[in-house]
Amino acid sequence: MEYGFKTLAAGVVFIVVLLLQRAPVLVRATDPDPLQDFCVADLGSEVTVNGHACKPASAAGDEFLFSNKIATGGDVNANPNGSNVTELDVAEWPGVNTLGVSMNRVDFAPGGTNPPHVHPRATEVGVVLRGELLVGIIGSLDSGNRLYSKVVRAGETFVIPRGLMHFQFNVGKTEATMIVSFNSQNPGIVFVPLTLFGSNPPIPTPVLVKALRVDAGVVELLKSKFTGGY
Repeated sequence: MEYGFKTLAAGVVFIVVLLLQRAPVLVRATDPDPLQDFCVADLGSEVTVNGHACKPASAAGDEFLFSNKIATGGDVNANPNGSNVTELDVAEWPGVNTLGVSMNRVDFAPGGTNPPHVHPRATEVGVVLRGELLVGIIGSLDSGNRLYSKVVRAGETFVIPRGLMHFQFNVGKTEATMIVSFNSQNPGIVFVPLTLFGSNPPIPTPVLVKALRVDAGVVELLKSKFTGGY
């Protein structure tokens, strides 16, 4: 019995010593805090990481800290939704790489909508700059799919938790504009209508017939509306 205990104790000591020997390697492999002031995205790099590799500091310049891309909006009549999204994520603003932030500007024609969609990787905070927008947020099944909605006017704000479906609709008689911020450099977006009826390759019609409880003709009609994308 004493021999067995000594053998077990020796084995435990060996494992602890082995882990201590490897610990410095593990510590050097990662760090939860920034190790440099900036990591400007090198969008042309072939290095594959969760995000983008950094440009050398000597090649970054100064302009990566500033952007005027959302100073003006796009054409609100460029698509059937009557809205235009000007994105300012890491692809448009490489300076936000690794910082966990990005922004969008959305302009609306009267009656225009930013259709039901989800941001899978970010919470959203928005402010209405002009006009009146009906902002709707649909809770998960846990909340009974409750719709939370309010008309948000110029100067007022709203917040949308990560992953919840939401929309904005211009209820005013003039154009409207909002600015939204995300806690991700690449929040992603899943437009519900486009996802269901414009996926590539298409979702099989029988699946949508069963899920939506409509005839196949209705599904095919809706698919025809989204064959060209957003």
